[in-house]
Amino acid sequence: MTQGNLWTGILLFALPLAATGILQQFFNAADIAIVGKYTGEQGELAMAAVGANSPLVGIVTNLFVGIALGTNVVIANSIGRGDGKSINRAVHTSILIALFGGLIFSLIAQAYAVPILSSQNVPEEVLPYAVLYFRIYMLGLPVILLYNFEAAILRGMGNTTTPLLTLFLSGALNVLLNLFFVLRLKRTVDGVAIATVASNGVSALVLLIYLMKKDTPARVRLSDLRIDTPTLGKIMKIGIPAGIQSTVFGIANIIIQSSINSLGPLVMASSSAAFNIELFAYYVLNSFSQACTSFTGQNYGAGKIDRCKKVIRLSMIEGIIAMAVAIAVILFFGKDILHVFNDSPDIINVAYERLMIIFSAYIFTLSYEVISGYLRGFGISLIPAILTTVGICGVRLSWIFLVFNNHKTFNTIMLAYPLSLSATALILFVALLMIRPSRKAENEKKRALSKAGNYPEDQ
Repeated sequence: MTQGNLWTGILLFALPLAATGILQQFFNAADIAIVGKYTGEQGELAMAAVGANSPLVGIVTNLFVGIALGTNVVIANSIGRGDGKSINRAVHTSILIALFGGLIFSLIAQAYAVPILSSQNVPEEVLPYAVLYFRIYMLGLPVILLYNFEAAILRGMGNTTTPLLTLFLSGALNVLLNLFFVLRLKRTVDGVAIATVASNGVSALVLLIYLMKKDTPARVRLSDLRIDTPTLGKIMKIGIPAGIQSTVFGIANIIIQSSINSLGPLVMASSSAAFNIELFAYYVLNSFSQACTSFTGQNYGAGKIDRCKKVIRLSMIEGIIAMAVAIAVILFFGKDILHVFNDSPDIINVAYERLMIIFSAYIFTLSYEVISGYLRGFGISLIPAILTTVGICGVRLSWIFLVFNNHKTFNTIMLAYPLSLSATALILFVALLMIRPSRKAENEKKRALSKAGNYPEDQ
């Protein structure tokens, strides 16, 4: 990351990361497709139930994925400085964050599953399926989070290929287990939830074994498993704002999902199918944001500020190209892909309409994601978290309460996305121009060299 061709380096980092995100999303898409196609008359209700869970599951997992970004940055900075002890402390602290955090949230979910889902306007006929899926999925939260933190450790080291290969294995296992539980054992949402948890458990175990056997500064040793308080503080300083940013997104999406739920099971099922497809393109653009974070973090740690400035430019350019290709492919094959979830023409038409509206604003999504990733690479996490919260949530919630409540149609809900995404991109761009983290880093470097007697103060 700190030397060699950046164009090639970013691309080789981002593409396996994009494929990893797509495979993770494939877990949920496979759940919805299989229950939608193979559970007979219950198909629409089962699809709606799994879809109703997406924002809720997203809130919890995105909170910890955000915290895992703190792990990514801390390890990347430590590698840039060549500080093996800091890497070791970050690795073992992160693993315990995943396990303990997952356990706590899993217990909360079991106790409050019914009131949480009831508050989303989930129709009465869908609620039992939604609660069952939610409880089983959340039981597996510790291993799901463990995988995400292990992947963050490897990304901080510049390794995105190993998590990808691991997910190929668990993704195939997930599909096979889905088919086994639904076709052979005649289960519905409970079967696909168990399959998802089991396959995530396998991927977490494989990466743990890899980290225990790989002789690197990030090697996991059971005897070293402890929470180092200063390292925890560094991770949380970056990770908590990033996690809260993702969580607030989730809360806004829950309110939108609640509005979607009020339009009935058909719209719920349509939106659920489209959401699972549009996320494939999102993971492509998000991979360049994460690449920007990791490359900026290592180069900032190594004092190579000029490379940091090149990283954000190349991440944007490569992200635009990759995102355009992904969206073109999805829209061209969109209706054929939607048939995988359900054969109803009404569901397919509404779902495709959502795809068209959401993708129209993805250039703004890429912009604020890359800018946020760049700032986090410098250790600046709170500012992008606050600004994206204001941009995304402020606009979406205002739109729902002021506009949708007076014009209750699916298109009205969907317009909240392009409006909020474009506003957020503009806010983050202005913030980047004002903060100028690379200039501040260069000044810090000059002052440090001057104090050491290696750099004249007035240069």
